[in-house]
Amino acid sequence: MSDIIEQSLNTIRILSAEMVQKANSGHPGMPMGAAAMAYAIWMRHLRHNPANPDWPNRDRFILSPGHGSPLIYSMLHLTGYGLSIEDIKNFRQWDSLTPGHPESEITRGVEVCTGPLGQGFCNGVGFAIAERHLAELFNTDKHKIVDHYTYAIVSDGDLQEGLTGEAASYAGTQKLSKLIYLYDDNDISIEGSTDVTFREDVGARFKAYGWQVIGPVDGHDVEAVDKAIQEAKANTEQPALIICRTTIGYGAPTKAGSHGIHGAPLGAEELVAMKKAMGWPAEPGFFVPEEVSKHFSACLEKGPQFEAAWLKAKAAYEKDVDANLVSELNRRLSGKLPADWEQGIPTFEADAKGIASRSAGGQIINSLFKTLPDLLGGSADLAPSTNTWIKASGSFGWDKCGHNLQFGIREHSMGAMAVGMAHHGGVIPFTATFMVFADYMRAPIRLASLAKKRVVFIFTHDSIGVGEDGPTHQPVEQIASLRAIPGVRVFRPADANETAMAWRQAIKRTDGPTVLALSRQNLPTLDPELTANSDKGAYIVLEAEGGKADVVLVATGSEVHLALNSAKKLAEDGVKARVVSMPCWEVFDEQDKKYRDSVLLPGTPKVAVEAGCSMGWHRYIGENGGLVTIDRFGKSGPLAEVMKNFGFNVENVVKTVQQVIR
Repeated sequence: MSDIIEQSLNTIRILSAEMVQKANSGHPGMPMGAAAMAYAIWMRHLRHNPANPDWPNRDRFILSPGHGSPLIYSMLHLTGYGLSIEDIKNFRQWDSLTPGHPESEITRGVEVCTGPLGQGFCNGVGFAIAERHLAELFNTDKHKIVDHYTYAIVSDGDLQEGLTGEAASYAGTQKLSKLIYLYDDNDISIEGSTDVTFREDVGARFKAYGWQVIGPVDGHDVEAVDKAIQEAKANTEQPALIICRTTIGYGAPTKAGSHGIHGAPLGAEELVAMKKAMGWPAEPGFFVPEEVSKHFSACLEKGPQFEAAWLKAKAAYEKDVDANLVSELNRRLSGKLPADWEQGIPTFEADAKGIASRSAGGQIINSLFKTLPDLLGGSADLAPSTNTWIKASGSFGWDKCGHNLQFGIREHSMGAMAVGMAHHGGVIPFTATFMVFADYMRAPIRLASLAKKRVVFIFTHDSIGVGEDGPTHQPVEQIASLRAIPGVRVFRPADANETAMAWRQAIKRTDGPTVLALSRQNLPTLDPELTANSDKGAYIVLEAEGGKADVVLVATGSEVHLALNSAKKLAEDGVKARVVSMPCWEVFDEQDKKYRDSVLLPGTPKVAVEAGCSMGWHRYIGENGGLVTIDRFGKSGPLAEVMKNFGFNVENVVKTVQQVIR
């Protein structure tokens, strides 16, 4: 290994250790052990442009074990992404550009938010799905205008998480050969040696998934890692896992190889001893040799060349290819929606019989696809039940470019892959499963919100209205749990037109994910003129006689119709009720106070009606408001009996109102 490479690796190691030492917090061991792997990727293979980190055909890099963030911060600083030495010194400090785990919305050059182990691994598979899909749509035999790799460093911890097995199996099945993952195999986790928890043959497992497995190689040898990556790139039929044997905390005189260096500073004495062993000055701290800076500055020279070569190829593509295809490619790469996309959202006529909102959702997806071909998604083996199959397109696969992703029964990784697709760009991802399985997907939904990425998470069978399937499949607490995630908009529409509104809002939104909670059972379709204000999150669906309400019934989803029927019964008893449909709390909260007050009538008694838990409803109905909700598990039985026995009937709503207005 040349002197400049050794100096470069030691710079990465020492900068990483110093960040953690100064912050007195963090994980120095992984970045010190993985320095050579990062160097080989960034300096030998990654086609990137620090001057323009977002150019569309760049290669992507993911640090899946995000606790090793000093590694990526060191690389971003050294290769010219504008992360200054002061930013490096402010590691883990308030409002810095170097937070404890990488955040794509904060740090230029970070592709995804990582840290919860396994999520970055699956995000990368999402990148490869989007790359494959766009390549199949836009490339020609002559022009490979979409052609880039996704590289990742993954850890023992990542590979212990179940969702990585889900995603790896999917990636191998689909032959996503643009994925090249370097496995930092150091045999250490927080509690000690992985021998006590993780003795499996990882290589054999990934071979069984359909991956090319290379190694083990010496993860501290840049040339060995470089050669392995070249071998991986030569294989166009399989994703690659390169097993890199490393020592955690490599370079630390006494702590290297121990779990004590995983998540704690080296300590001043150990840091000085390491610097001395590497021929580094003890002071000043955060020292980068001039020759190392010059060496890494090659990225600032090569980056514009990579992008310029692609722009030249794109210009040739635009001359040779149909103008409509070129226009569509440019629109997709820009992230803009088609000018006429909203024309694809249907309007439903009033119908007392109605349809299930899951069925309405299916009609909306298929109509919307005609004007919005960006849609790319699918279900966790439930498309016939979730109604999310795009009929005008085929399935996505290793030899196909369809828009329907058959994720298999892999809810957790499905969500994380969709988040990766959103980060990649050029597509609008959606996922679908039953509402009760939202629990499996909470982490990716949360990270989509943190990263402000548009993903549409569809959950059907949204309440105890599932009936015969019983409490294992009857969601109770799930919708409240989803509403609790900051930045997520949760829509529970009352009919087909509210469902259409929710889809419109989800597509318009560019700063976060949307959840659609849809019914299994039929819901009467309201007059579309009546639902015109549903895009405000809550609106008056029935005004009290004479305009002066004795009580406000606030309901969501299927229970809006129960509230309407209850209002009729109350009127017979001389009680004037206003009925408010509240399809989305979050959107309603964004309205001005005047509108909110005009809908909920401060000072007027209120009753909330929702087939979910009561959590959160008092913010709208007050401490003295009434609740027709469910705070226990459901029970198996026919729909009508289940709803009746849990109090979702006119008699119980009327009784609750009488108690509130007494």
